[in-house]
Amino acid sequence: MNKAGILLIDKPQGITSHDVVDIVRKKFRMRRIGHAGTLDPLATGLLIILVGEATKQFNRFVNFDKEYDASLRLGTATDTGDSCGKVVKSEKYDTLTEEKIVPVLETLVGNITHIPPMVSAIKHKGRPLYQLARKGILVERKARMVTIHSLRLLNLSLPDMEFNVTCSKGTYVRSLGEEIARRLNCVGHIFRIRRLAIGPYSVSHAKGIDNFNEDDIRPF
Repeated sequence: MNKAGILLIDKPQGITSHDVVDIVRKKFRMRRIGHAGTLDPLATGLLIILVGEATKQFNRFVNFDKEYDASLRLGTATDTGDSCGKVVKSEKYDTLTEEKIVPVLETLVGNITHIPPMVSAIKHKGRPLYQLARKGILVERKARMVTIHSLRLLNLSLPDMEFNVTCSKGTYVRSLGEEIARRLNCVGHIFRIRRLAIGPYSVSHAKGIDNFNEDDIRPF
């Protein structure tokens, strides 16, 4: 197959972005397949697959803003910031209300400093942090500046709260969840992440990993 372009995939939970790349490679019987932005096994949603010559165009997608829905469980912190880790701290959450939470979310809109989680693809001495995290190795990470364009409470059913965020590149939903909990004088961890959009591309136009074909490849 000589076709080139991008393929929008709705990644399910439980597999890696590289797993999706392998699925596409096997179906299209070609090696030149990549992706533009990692989603780890916990996360679902939009994954942009680069096909053929489009693999050279990775930088086109790097600076796009992203949109996510996520669910934060208040009252328990884990060593990974998500439900895949071990609980390391518990705190009371039962006094939190929508009236207390919404103003706190508003304080996070704009430019904020942000420390990437250990379960990220950022490399430390050539190795992705998530590989070190799986071995129980923690390393210091530098804070970075990111921009939160919007942050909205979607639902509150304690101890869980669901929120929607539109943010700049470099934003990690796990770290954002932990910061939300911290500003609520509590702790928390993320147990659901769904990427809805990358720049102009929406998950509503994406295909599942079992129902895509060559006709779904878009120009880039």
